[in-house]
Amino acid sequence: MDGTIPTRIESDSLGSMPVPAAAYWGIHTARALQNFPITRRAIYNYPDLIRALARVKQAAARANLELGVLDPRKAELIDRVCEEIVGGALHLEFCVGAIQGGAGTSTNMNTNEVIANRCLELMGHEKGQYEHFSPIDDVNRSQSTNDVYPTAIKLAMVFGIQRLLAEHRLLTASFAAKGREFASILKIGRTQLQDAVPMTLGQEFTGFAHTLMEDYDRLTETIPWMNEINMGATAIGTGITADPRYAEAVRRHLVEVTGIEMETAPDLIEATADAGIFMTLSGTLKRAAVKLSKICNDLRLLSSGPQAGLGEITLPPRQAGSSIMPGKVNPVIPEVVNQVAFAVIGADATVTAAAEAGQLQLNAFEPVIANSILQSLAWMTNACYTLRVNCIDGITANTERLAMQVESSVGVVTALTPYIGYATAASLAHTALTSHASIKDLVVDAGLMTPEKVAQVLSPEKLSGMVPLTGPLILPDAPPRT
Repeated sequence: MDGTIPTRIESDSLGSMPVPAAAYWGIHTARALQNFPITRRAIYNYPDLIRALARVKQAAARANLELGVLDPRKAELIDRVCEEIVGGALHLEFCVGAIQGGAGTSTNMNTNEVIANRCLELMGHEKGQYEHFSPIDDVNRSQSTNDVYPTAIKLAMVFGIQRLLAEHRLLTASFAAKGREFASILKIGRTQLQDAVPMTLGQEFTGFAHTLMEDYDRLTETIPWMNEINMGATAIGTGITADPRYAEAVRRHLVEVTGIEMETAPDLIEATADAGIFMTLSGTLKRAAVKLSKICNDLRLLSSGPQAGLGEITLPPRQAGSSIMPGKVNPVIPEVVNQVAFAVIGADATVTAAAEAGQLQLNAFEPVIANSILQSLAWMTNACYTLRVNCIDGITANTERLAMQVESSVGVVTALTPYIGYATAASLAHTALTSHASIKDLVVDAGLMTPEKVAQVLSPEKLSGMVPLTGPLILPDAPPRT
């Protein structure tokens, strides 16, 4: 044995070249592997995209069968193989690089070849015997990369959004639960990193939950926009090589196999050239990432110390924090979520540049758009999961420290200004800061208010305003998992 891998010879318009005999992909994929050794990150790293491509090919085969332009036996085989791929089979065969020239042609051809060679196998033929089953004439019938690829990446993004929404909702629920747990724990609020007025720790965490809810709603709103497709456009939107009835037929079958409502774009030429919806989704993801990152910044500040920082909460200890300082524990989970946010922000800049760079009837840069958004969706989903499971659910409040800070804070004097006036309150605040005396004692000693009245005004309910200002959090229904 000399270790040589058995090969088969395949040919295209550029010539012939060897392909591994066992590979389900063919010469077009082989050329792409040579041409695009860029990221070393194959499309099999994006299973949502592979499943979406299989659903598009399945719907196309059913539409072609319905219109009588594809042999029933071949249509049945394509349908069967696509179901196998959706179920997880052959994913490693989708091996072209995610970043590629050609506007996604290599991804489409990789898909056509894998399906065709699996169909040949089921027919009892050898891989590569395309005279019996063609990747282009059969699997790609009535299609072009220019309608298959954008439709598939939109569908993959919808799958990803649905998964992110499910995790996002669970994270929101975790923050809301902490809000309820910490509802009666008074603390000092801060503006511009300076002591402000009292609030409760529960209000702070409920605020986190509400801000996440806003992004849940914004992300949900992108799905209908993603569901406008250009199947039937073929090359540039004119529908050349496709039956005039094909666009509606393939749309209907795609809805049937995915369970997702879709509509055909009213102007297929515009839909083939425009990448605006990708900017909308990417910008919405960036917004969600930035706001989540801000929350993580707050968690790191609130847990800083534990002795010389704010030390208001304790995050679950996840790992040793230093190779030199014994006992140090770092806020590694919020830190990793911060870094995910930085990556999403950078990805949005990439999507913006790529969308702008489209020319005439096609945007050739959809592969980098797809890579950027699918990565952002996956990373954000994983970030929501790890933040919830490895951090939020295990947070505890340092109640003694919080009580001590409230007791010694001059910020409570703000609540007394309606009774003693702003100037008097400011003078007492200055005295309290220089003498370290209690605001309560200074007010009573000055004869400005009775101890009972001070106690009433400075009660936790009054100080935090939590009774009139904090409403219930109503979580949305979880999105369906796809």
